[in-house]
Amino acid sequence: MLAIERLQRTILRQSCDRPPVIPQIFAHAAKVAGKSMDDYLASAATAAECQLAAWRHYGLDAIFAVLDLTIEAESLGGTVIRHPGIYPAISDPPFTPDRDFTRLAPPDPATAGRMPAVVEMVARMRAGVGDAAAVIGLVQGPMTGAVQFVGMQRALFLAIDEPDRFVHLLDYATEVARSFGSAQLAAGADIVLVFDPAASPEIVPAGLFRELVGPRVAHLAASFKQAGAKANWLHIAGQTAAILPLYSSFGFDIGNVDYCVDLDTVLETLGEDSLCLDGNIKPLSFVTDSADSIRQTADALLARFDGRGGFILSSGCEIPPEAEEANVAALVTAAQDWKKGRR
Repeated sequence: MLAIERLQRTILRQSCDRPPVIPQIFAHAAKVAGKSMDDYLASAATAAECQLAAWRHYGLDAIFAVLDLTIEAESLGGTVIRHPGIYPAISDPPFTPDRDFTRLAPPDPATAGRMPAVVEMVARMRAGVGDAAAVIGLVQGPMTGAVQFVGMQRALFLAIDEPDRFVHLLDYATEVARSFGSAQLAAGADIVLVFDPAASPEIVPAGLFRELVGPRVAHLAASFKQAGAKANWLHIAGQTAAILPLYSSFGFDIGNVDYCVDLDTVLETLGEDSLCLDGNIKPLSFVTDSADSIRQTADALLARFDGRGGFILSSGCEIPPEAEEANVAALVTAAQDWKKGRR
C-alpha cells in the first residue's frame, strides 16, 4: 500500500495494512545523512538529500520539506541570527506594530528570501520519493506569524490595546501562509502542515482561539484543499485538549497531540469527532531514552488507538536533531510490525 493511501485511509478510519508512522524529522535528517545541521540549513539540495536519506534509512511514510522556522519573517525583512550547529532565530522582527498591514502584499515565494529554497526542496523531494511517501510542507500559522512579524510582546500588547490592528496583522499573516503554502503544493507537496505553536491555549484562551485564530486557519485549510492538498494538518503545541474538538470544523483532518496532553482526556473530549490524531511521544525521549523504551511506548499508543483508528504514530513535536537513530528506528518498527488489517 502506498504511503499516501495508508494516510488517507487512516484519516477516514478505514482499514489498511498498518498504522502510518510519521516522526517529525527536520534537521535530524542531516545526522542520518552524515551532514551537519549547517550543511542542511544552507542548501535546498542538501536538505532534500538528507530528507531522502532519512526516508530510505527509516522507512518513513512521509518526509518534511522544512529548513527552519524563520523563513516567512526573514523573507519580509526580519533579521536572522545564526550560530553554528543550532537553528537560526529572528533577532529583529520585520515590522513595528504601527505598520498598516492592510496595505502589505505577501512575499513572493518565487523570489523572497529563502522561500524559493523551500519550494525547491519540495520539488526535489517529490522527484526523489515519487509516490512512495508523502511530502509535507510547512507554514507558520496566523498567530505564530503575527508574533514573528512584530515580536511576541508587541503582538500581545497590540491585541489588547489595538485589537482592530491586531486582526489586520493576523489577516496578513494568514495571507503570507496561504501564498507560501500554495507554492509548496504547486511544487509537489501532498500536505502543508499549519504550524501554530503561539496559538497554544497556554497563550491564547480557547474562546479567543475560536474567535480569532479559528476563522483564519479555516481559510488556510479551504485554500489548501482547493490548491490540491490531500489532507489538512494543524499542529499546535501544549495542552490542546480543549481546542482539538474545533479542528474538524475548521477543515483539518489531522491534529497534532503534544506529549504533555492526556490521551484519555482528548478522546473523551473528542467523542465521536472524526479528527485523526498524530503523536505523542515526548521528543526528548528520542535523545535520552532507550530503543526498548520507545518501542514499549509506541506499542502502548498503537494498542490505545486500535479500536478507534484515526491515529498516526509520531513524536509530540519535532524529533531533536541529535536524536539517537536507534530510537527513531524503534518508533518506525513498532508501526511496521503492528498486526495487519487493524484499523
